[in-house]
Amino acid sequence: MSVRVRFAPSPTGPLHLGGVRTALYNYLFAKKHGGDFILRIEDTDQNRFVPGAEQYIMDALAWCGMTLNEGINEGGNYGPYRQSDRKHLYRQFADTLLESGNAYIAFDTAEELEAQRNIHPNFSYNAAVRMQLNNSLSLSQEEVKKRLEENQPYVVRIKVP
Repeated sequence: MSVRVRFAPSPTGPLHLGGVRTALYNYLFAKKHGGDFILRIEDTDQNRFVPGAEQYIMDALAWCGMTLNEGINEGGNYGPYRQSDRKHLYRQFADTLLESGNAYIAFDTAEELEAQRNIHPNFSYNAAVRMQLNNSLSLSQEEVKKRLEENQPYVVRIKVP
């Protein structure tokens, strides 16, 4: 079995020294063992995305002498290499978790969650709290369906007992 390591930075700005260090450790480990060094861009947080940061990351790695075996430009057998391009794959697993009862849909807004943090200094989104918020566990099936049809924003959360 071949060694495969990846570096998965978020394109939220210039690559910082800690990121370079992590990439270097992975790169050297892969090269020592005759393996592959893979770049996968973690771009799912679109609110923090910085235009040009992805190219900056690739340029910084190249400047440091770290050659990629797989990535956005290099291709490979395990793409796509941008997380946002893999959403359809993740959707399949999220649907499986929802269908099995191991996940639920949460409609909580950032403002609602922040209000909870202000009310409860040690706020924890746990089993007790989630039943007081806007999600498919606390709302009727009709209400959930209505919100989905209205395209209200939501996230899928793992249902931890």
